[in-house]
Amino acid sequence: MARRITAGSAKAPVLALTEGLSFWGGVDPASGRLIDAHHPDCGADLAGRIVMMPTSRGSCTGSGVLLELALNGHAPAALIFREAEDVLTLGALVAGTLFDRPLPVLRLDPGDYAALTAEPSARITEDRLSAGAVSLPLTPLATDRMQLTETDRAMLAGAEGRAVETAMQILITMAAAQGATTLTDVTRAHIDGCIYASPANLTFARKMADLGARVSIPTTMNAISVDHANWRQQGVADSFGSPAAALADAYTEMGAEPSFTCAPYLLDGAPAAGEHIGWSESNAVIYANTVLGARTVKHPDFLDLCIALTGRAPLSGVYLEAERAPRRVIHVTLPDGHDDALWPMLGYLAGRLAPDRIPLLTGLEGTAPTGDDLKALCAAFGTSSAAPMLHVAGVTPEAHLAPAPDADIVHITRADLARAWAKFNTGPAGVDLIAFGSPHFSAGECCKLADLLDGHKVASGTTAIVTAGRDTIRAITANGTANRLQAAGIRILPDLCWCSISEPVFPPAARTLMTNSGKYAHYAPALSGRAVRFGSLADCAAAAITGRAPDTPPDWLT
Repeated sequence: MARRITAGSAKAPVLALTEGLSFWGGVDPASGRLIDAHHPDCGADLAGRIVMMPTSRGSCTGSGVLLELALNGHAPAALIFREAEDVLTLGALVAGTLFDRPLPVLRLDPGDYAALTAEPSARITEDRLSAGAVSLPLTPLATDRMQLTETDRAMLAGAEGRAVETAMQILITMAAAQGATTLTDVTRAHIDGCIYASPANLTFARKMADLGARVSIPTTMNAISVDHANWRQQGVADSFGSPAAALADAYTEMGAEPSFTCAPYLLDGAPAAGEHIGWSESNAVIYANTVLGARTVKHPDFLDLCIALTGRAPLSGVYLEAERAPRRVIHVTLPDGHDDALWPMLGYLAGRLAPDRIPLLTGLEGTAPTGDDLKALCAAFGTSSAAPMLHVAGVTPEAHLAPAPDADIVHITRADLARAWAKFNTGPAGVDLIAFGSPHFSAGECCKLADLLDGHKVASGTTAIVTAGRDTIRAITANGTANRLQAAGIRILPDLCWCSISEPVFPPAARTLMTNSGKYAHYAPALSGRAVRFGSLADCAAAAITGRAPDTPPDWLT
């Protein structure tokens, strides 16, 4: 069966990607070129082509990148998926609904998908997909089957204004695409679309604000693209700083809290087990589901605002108990003597092994990972998998859920971890930038770093930066940790995170960076254009002092 998710027609060459892709950090929003250095199709031009992939992966911000491509004329002619997909689908839906830039999105059964990958070109009309011997009727979404409450229907009819009406239209279409027949109440939202990934993010936010949009539930905001209070003093060009700050201001105008953190689970009053929330930002979603036991789909940018305006989300995916069961078991052979670098590498490898399904990690039952270890695990998992959560036997609260009947077993060995370390360490050993805080550092991580640096200073010619949320910075200022870090030569930046930082706040002269984040080790080559080294927190602290990363893997990997 071939399902039409969004309207539009196309006649173009087919580009069948060999694996999923995060448009954020993976596609140049100005040109449509694939820039993910770790993707096998790096360098491919997506603009004007019918792009096929099993599903997307990675950041929720991909919807904003796709909207920018649609607005600047460099979007794919169409998108075709084999599995469920939300992030790029939402970007295409917003492009057509709000900006009259239709971009067809289709979902095919595996057999039809495989047949189409062999065709050089295809044509999509309103009711048919044609390519060589392939000719498939397109089934439209059945949005008329949605079971709506009286309040839902009133919002859809415009009783609460044009912005809420538009939000409900988008929510209902996405619900139908996800196979949902109703919506669910959510208690809180987290906005990811406040990152200035492209002008399209501001265009969308400003349009909704001008339509009178106001959030109806408590809503926090992700890290943004500038230090809101200090970007001018930091030398950020007005051409970037002004729209980036205006984007943040548009969301606060709509009632969102200027929390400016990619780690909302570190804020006071974290969600409870079983609580239905509406979060965007991939690492936050995965942490909330995995570690806290809260429930949220990995909502794309722009859908996060629709949820915040209405307090409703499609009742689908991991909001449902049955959808939280693992569909792949990954057994880990745990190396003796491992350090904290284990967790981000495990997350990245688990995502590679389970790119489209929830896994259960076994073999870690004797470990006692900290919340910061699990933060690193979840963040790295989100770079390589589209799944909204994972389970860790003996560690996470829902690891007792029985695997699905068709779940298979795969393995992660010491050799796999060593290969991941090598993949993250392609740069030279001499480093001139140490990047801490992707996701945002916790107060505990700041304290550990201060202890590691005690009595030492960052090497001349090396810059070391910690990015953290405003609440964390207030806490470490109050307890003296901030003074200890600054005395060692560490810069502490609020509001930004490493996936949104840009020059000149990102030191322009830096050529090789080092990080303890698997997430940033994955995204940094494309986002920063720099060579990368990766290691434990202690390795990174030592590199800050000496200007040099370890030349060889840690002993526990050799």
